[in-house]
Amino acid sequence: MSIKQERIAGRIRQILSQLLLREVSDPRLQGLTITQVDVDSEYSFARIYVNALGEEERQQEILQALSHAKGFLRREVGKHLQLRTIPDLAFVWDGRFDRAEQIEQLISSLDIPPETDAEKTNDDSKDA
Repeated sequence: MSIKQERIAGRIRQILSQLLLREVSDPRLQGLTITQVDVDSEYSFARIYVNALGEEERQQEILQALSHAKGFLRREVGKHLQLRTIPDLAFVWDGRFDRAEQIEQLISSLDIPPETDAEKTNDDSKDA
């Protein structure tokens, strides 16, 4: 992504975060976090990744609420950005946190025996 694309994506993220925090009154969108914004090279399309930590079971409900508020959010983004065209917004659930939690649980469930003193001294002698 170019520097300008990154700058516009960051600005869109900032605008949407403020709107969700201060102006959107839909209770389904409370506690929502915008994790990432990707903008295409023509600035006509923006993919917005969202997550609500601890509320993964509400994923469909949240995406429906965002779809319902999309027109308002797009209009407000257009007011704050000086672009020829206002990017079309597409909201996507960001599942990275869910996968990270699953991996962490798998690692913690592994039964790894503790290292013995003999193994530690063998490892130390190899380093020398």
